[in-house]
Amino acid sequence: MTADTTWTTARVALVQEASGLEPAGNRERLAALVPTGHDLVVLPEAFARDFGTAGSPLGEHAEPVDGPFATEVARVAAAAGTTVVAGMFETGPDPERPWNTLVVRGAVSAEYRKIHLYDSFGYRESDVLTAGPTTPRVVDLAGLRVGLMTCYDLRFPEHARALVDAGAELLVVPAAWVAGERKVDHWRTLVRARAIENTVYVAAAAQPAPRYSGHSMLVDPLGDVLAEAGDGSEVIGAEISAAVLAQARRTNPSLANRRL
Repeated sequence: MTADTTWTTARVALVQEASGLEPAGNRERLAALVPTGHDLVVLPEAFARDFGTAGSPLGEHAEPVDGPFATEVARVAAAAGTTVVAGMFETGPDPERPWNTLVVRGAVSAEYRKIHLYDSFGYRESDVLTAGPTTPRVVDLAGLRVGLMTCYDLRFPEHARALVDAGAELLVVPAAWVAGERKVDHWRTLVRARAIENTVYVAAAAQPAPRYSGHSMLVDPLGDVLAEAGDGSEVIGAEISAAVLAQARRTNPSLANRRL
């Protein structure tokens, strides 16, 4: 990626790896998991500490965004010469219901607090977490505009569209997409749909099976899958291009043709 404010290409890696219940162990693995040679490396949702048993309290596992996990993410990003996105539980106003937060560390430092909580498919994430503010979160990575989403946010097309309206050229979606009937099909369909309908790149990094669905994906603005993981632990990557993005938006000018 260029060092000025105009990007041409960027190398993106997706780390499909399970987080454990011991935060120190998850932190210790970061250095080995984050590859070099990429402009952006995306780890899954809740990588600082797994959710544990459905509905179990998460407040005691929350940290500030200058705490041990985010500090180690920043250190690893600097050592690898990259920018890293990873999920954690962040201490908030309600000590019993923290935020589900993405930290971005490297060329830019930012946070995103998950807007849509997973009150679906028999789960009630809102019982143990607090929803973040509804302002779309877009960060500038040396000219590449990156929109941040987390897992269940993917099911809300208006969220992705708001990010694109705010300038996003790449949507980053860390996830812990719970396994189950139809779930891989829903995941693959929604990742590609968000890319196609918005003519935008989508980088979706998931936790692996058996608890989660795996199939991390990097999809281009016309819906072509550039890279896809299987069910297990894996690192995938591909190059994204500003020229390809521009051509896709000329080929399918749906954003320009909107009337609503």
